[in-house]
Amino acid sequence: MKYIKFLLTGILFGIVMTKSEIISWYRIYEMFRFESFHMYGIIGSAVILGALLVQYMKWNNASDVNGASITFKEKDKGILRYLIGGTIFGLGWALSGACPGPMFVLVGYGYLMVLIVILGAVLGTFVYGLLRNKLPH
Repeated sequence: MKYIKFLLTGILFGIVMTKSEIISWYRIYEMFRFESFHMYGIIGSAVILGALLVQYMKWNNASDVNGASITFKEKDKGILRYLIGGTIFGLGWALSGACPGPMFVLVGYGYLMVLIVILGAVLGTFVYGLLRNKLPH
């Protein structure tokens, strides 16, 4: 019962993703072919909202669900790792037709083939964990 608010938030987020059509393969296809602004508008809105919320958290010394203070560490400004990571993420998104959040919504909708994509994502995360110490960070 302690975590019911997180379950309800996840359900609400799934409903929002469905109603905004961001789980639609056709919307993702349109985006990668530069035929529609729909997905770019949603992604851009999320980036702006995320930046505003991070600033709000910094200004108000936000704490996590356990009451511990949230701190933000400055990272080096190297851009190569972001380009490589973003390229890998984008290729996976383009090949599968779904990014991580909508994958679970699609399974809930009955598209069980997405379980293969989820398995690939979990496997990729596992391999990253094995190679993490050997990769430049």
